Amino acid sequence: MIPQHTIDQIKQAVDIVEVINDFVELKKSGSSYKGKSPFTDEKTPSFFVSPGKEIFKDFSTGKGGDAIKFVMELEGLSYVEALKYLAQKYGIEIKEEAETPEEIAQRTERDSLFIVLNFAKDFFKDLLLNHQEGQSIGGSYFKERGFTPEIIEKFDLGYSLDQWDALLKEGESKQYSVDLLEKAGLILKKEEGKVYDRFRGRVMFPIHNLTGKVIAFGARILTNDKKQPKYINSPETEVYHKSNILYGIAQGKQQIKQEENCFLVEGYTDVLALHQVGIQNVVASSGTSLTIEQIRLIKRYTNNVTVLYDGDAAGIRASLRGIDLILEEGLNVHVVLIPEGEDPDSYSRSLGGEAFREFVIKERQDFITFKTKLFLSDADDDPVKRAGVIKEIVSSIAKIPDSITRTVYFQQCARLLNISEEILLQEYNQLFKTEQKAKSKKRSSNYDQPPPPEEMMMEPYMDEMMEVDPMSMSVPVPVDEESIVKGQEQEMVRLLLNYGPEKIDEENTVAAYLLAEIEEFESFYSSVAAIIIGEYRKDPTIDASYFFEYPDEEVKNEVIGLVSDPYSMSDRWAAHRIYVTEEKHILDIAAYRAVLRLKWRNARKMLMDNMNKLQGAIQEEEIEKIQLTHKALKEFEMQIAKELGNVTIG
Repeated sequence: MIPQHTIDQIKQAVDIVEVINDFVELKKSGSSYKGKSPFTDEKTPSFFVSPGKEIFKDFSTGKGGDAIKFVMELEGLSYVEALKYLAQKYGIEIKEEAETPEEIAQRTERDSLFIVLNFAKDFFKDLLLNHQEGQSIGGSYFKERGFTPEIIEKFDLGYSLDQWDALLKEGESKQYSVDLLEKAGLILKKEEGKVYDRFRGRVMFPIHNLTGKVIAFGARILTNDKKQPKYINSPETEVYHKSNILYGIAQGKQQIKQEENCFLVEGYTDVLALHQVGIQNVVASSGTSLTIEQIRLIKRYTNNVTVLYDGDAAGIRASLRGIDLILEEGLNVHVVLIPEGEDPDSYSRSLGGEAFREFVIKERQDFITFKTKLFLSDADDDPVKRAGVIKEIVSSIAKIPDSITRTVYFQQCARLLNISEEILLQEYNQLFKTEQKAKSKKRSSNYDQPPPPEEMMMEPYMDEMMEVDPMSMSVPVPVDEESIVKGQEQEMVRLLLNYGPEKIDEENTVAAYLLAEIEEFESFYSSVAAIIIGEYRKDPTIDASYFFEYPDEEVKNEVIGLVSDPYSMSDRWAAHRIYVTEEKHILDIAAYRAVLRLKWRNARKMLMDNMNKLQGAIQEEEIEKIQLTHKALKEFEMQIAKELGNVTIG
């Protein structure tokens, strides 16, 4: 358990912009920072960070919180694991206190998986460095490949003994259950009850998540046993989904951002070799087909990808679909062909870092040009094959979302293919129409019934959106009364959270004025609003930060959303002499109108309740009393409406 004073020290040291900028490209926007959501694929940034409040808000998913919450959400870590990550980042030593049995029992399975995977990583590392078999076999392999102790340490490389149960026995001696070791993908169980290690007699390549936690292993055999696969990998687990991670991303993400380019290679040793010669902006797909999730992971740090191919024609063609996916995500793709008989590992070691960089700069070509030349070399003068090349190239260019970039590529490929640009555009238009028809057909199949009329799809919010009740007293019936009142309650809460201690006159703060004006309100439509206002009634001096660690997650998220402003004033407005009065300078008006709107809605609710009483009234005296109440409420409602500038029907 982490002591509270250490938690406080971590929180004080954390700079939320610095933490999030490790994962998201942030740009200054007024007093805040903005970027694209790391939780969804979006074209327009809706992710905001407020350094003053030390919070983030993702308007595309609704997620929000402090730096600890961000790390937890992004990496699926527990609170304690997120604290440890931040402590390591800021060089804060954690001296944990002994956990109680209750605390150990409460630890989640996910936390336990991270712990047991870290144990396995340390176990394999120790075998490589200190065990005779590990040194003679695993150590010799890494030495032959030229990997230094620094690289071995940086990537946590290790070795698994050529024994059936070496890790199993060690795990059990450390009190790790067989079930947990199996869930982590470290051991296998046979139906007949036999239990044994998954990795045996192999060099180990731990796979890290973005925060540096080990989530899986890749393992290479060092013998010529044809019955065994060259590489085996961890299975999918609760913490490891191979389509969502890239080997080397944890070690290379900062350099990828700085270099504004990511080298994409195939294998583990390619990544290690490039790091060893000083090229750290590199990741590997680890022999699997490139996925959308992996591409979007790269996109967090750069829009530029350079694919390094080792000259194997069959392998190149097999990977072309993955490159098309990169284009579709809007990234710029270049290709470098490594000389035949070499791979990024061997060639970078033979050239050295600087020479390899020069080679890449000299030899790289954009993917469309590369693909065009590759396919033309196969087609020769065969007209049927050349027609196929045209279709293939157009299908790749069609993936590019930016119209200007597409146009440039069509012009370039027209020259390479020695045909008119119009033919390429005709093929593209035909392809586009076919795809649109397919999408339209798919959308249509998703509807069992026709969509509702447009007016039914409108979201009511404005006060004027009313219908006239045909009943004799013509009481306006609100459209979706509850959602409108909730919105007005939310507006009042927003003012409380953002400006509570601010003065609106010589005697009142915003909080004092609002709380006094709504004192008679006993209930609220929104339970969250009721909780927040209740806390302010207990202590009017609190501010939004009081709720950032509130035990109720719904309340906490609502507060973060209300104090996160997704809009900022453009400097160009002032350049055109367009000036807008900021809300903080007219707080008296904003607070007054918020109270009036809420009171108006309250009056309308009372009118509705009064009308319900009229329907059940029988005695003339009772009816007369209800009518007098109605008249008084109606006058009150119209008085408020007049001040608000609304037009009331009836």
